[in-house]
Amino acid sequence: MTGYLLDTHVLLWANAAPERLGPHATSRLLDEGSRLIVSAVAAAEIAIKRSIGRLEMSVETDALIDAIGAEALPLTIQQAGFVAGLPFLHRDPFDRLLVAQALTEGLSIVTADDQVLAYPVDTLDARS
Repeated sequence: MTGYLLDTHVLLWANAAPERLGPHATSRLLDEGSRLIVSAVAAAEIAIKRSIGRLEMSVETDALIDAIGAEALPLTIQQAGFVAGLPFLHRDPFDRLLVAQALTEGLSIVTADDQVLAYPVDTLDARS
C-alpha cells in the first residue's frame, strides 16, 4: 500500500478545487491501494493562515481530513529535528517539515511545489 502525504495546498484543492489535480495524480490518490495522509503540520499551517485572514474555509480541517478518507499524522520530535539535516532548498518551514516526515515515514509527498519536488524524497506531482 502506498502512502501519500498531502501538501497543504493539495489538501485544500482536494476539498475546494479538485479540478486543479492532474489526472495521473487523481488516479493514484483514488486508487484503493493508496493511503492518504495529512500531517499535523498542514493542519497548523491552515490554522495559522485562517487566523491571519489569508485563508477562508467553511469546513474545519479535521472534517476535511475525514471527508477525503485521510489519516492524520502527528509531528514527532525526531521528525522536527530531522529538518536540520535537509538541504536548504525551501525557505518554508511547513514544507521542510513535510519533507522530513515523508523521509522518516517512507511516504510520497503529493505537491505542486517545485521546491518540494527538488528534495531527495519520493514525490507525486499534483499537476500530473
